[in-house]
Amino acid sequence: MKKFFGEFKQFITRGNVMDMAIGVIIATAFGKITTSLVNDVFMPFIGWLIGGVDLAKLNITLAPAVMEGEEVVKEAVIIGIGTFLTTIIDFILVAFVVFLVVKAFNKAKKKLEKPEEPKEEKPAEPSKEEVLLTEIRDLLKNK
Repeated sequence: MKKFFGEFKQFITRGNVMDMAIGVIIATAFGKITTSLVNDVFMPFIGWLIGGVDLAKLNITLAPAVMEGEEVVKEAVIIGIGTFLTTIIDFILVAFVVFLVVKAFNKAKKKLEKPEEPKEEKPAEPSKEEVLLTEIRDLLKNK
């Protein structure tokens, strides 16, 4: 049992597990931000554009609630179209932001991994034959 807990302790204290935990915490906070952005900014704006409809309350009632006096005997059967649309917009926003982050990360990674440009090398010295042929050419030119 001691060995099991020792392995668990070793696993949990690894750097990548801590990085993952931090990522999950940040992702949760980011999810709250995007959900608020969708619910509090985009959905009222979209509702206003289509005629003042509150999309969060846009539902299709399949069966109304059954009431006895003021008591609900049977809950209504409702399809939450507005909630579904809100969730889709939330997903698209998160996916878009993740896409931008990954794209920026890949671009930065590509710049860091860019191979070094070859340094200019001095031209190779001509061989003995080339030097001799050049001298012969120059002598013929002078004649």
